[in-house]
Amino acid sequence: MSDITIGNVERAIKTTADTVLANQQYFSDLDGIAGDGDFGASLASGFRLIDADLPEIDKSSIGNMLLKISMIITKNVGGCSGPIWGTGFMRAAMLTKEKQEIGLADLEQMVGAAIEGIKARGGADLGDKTLLDSLIPIHEKLKEHAEKGSSPAVALRDAAEVAERKMEEAKALQPRRGRQSFVGERATGTPDPGMVAIACILQDWCEQFGVERTPQAKELTQRSV
Repeated sequence: MSDITIGNVERAIKTTADTVLANQQYFSDLDGIAGDGDFGASLASGFRLIDADLPEIDKSSIGNMLLKISMIITKNVGGCSGPIWGTGFMRAAMLTKEKQEIGLADLEQMVGAAIEGIKARGGADLGDKTLLDSLIPIHEKLKEHAEKGSSPAVALRDAAEVAERKMEEAKALQPRRGRQSFVGERATGTPDPGMVAIACILQDWCEQFGVERTPQAKELTQRSV
């Protein structure tokens, strides 16, 4: 497909909710290794409502749909995740207020805006062992594909590859932001649950949209689907 329609975005949101809900305990267990163990439950509390409300959410534009999702997440997801994920969706929504479809260049700008919002809200940046260590390289890959005129399918496949690779690389980091930073060196060598969630979501998007890709990391192959 050359364009991403509002229907595609709705399918991606539905798939995201399915991924989060199916892996609620798994994500919490990962968080429990070096955090407080509630990441999966917190994220699921918002996406359960999104899953239930999605058929009735305003879809007059991509922006209106994403803005409502942002509001649900901000209001219902506890801990650090609510403000961070809610801000990301809100910033992306602001660039798509009147749009029924977007191109890859639009998506790249949406991800970039989400990253800037998350940075401002949480104070983290590249190398702090948060989901930004996935999102920033993903954004760079999307920008590369947008400039080349690639298809969204190719861009999605490569974004999923980046997410899995960066998730693995980040295990060696000591977190400087987020709940895992509270335990210091004890978190070194462990996966960041937010980065695992991003990698899982992108892998499931690949499967939903017929993009062939075989994951290798145990965090993706041993989870619930």
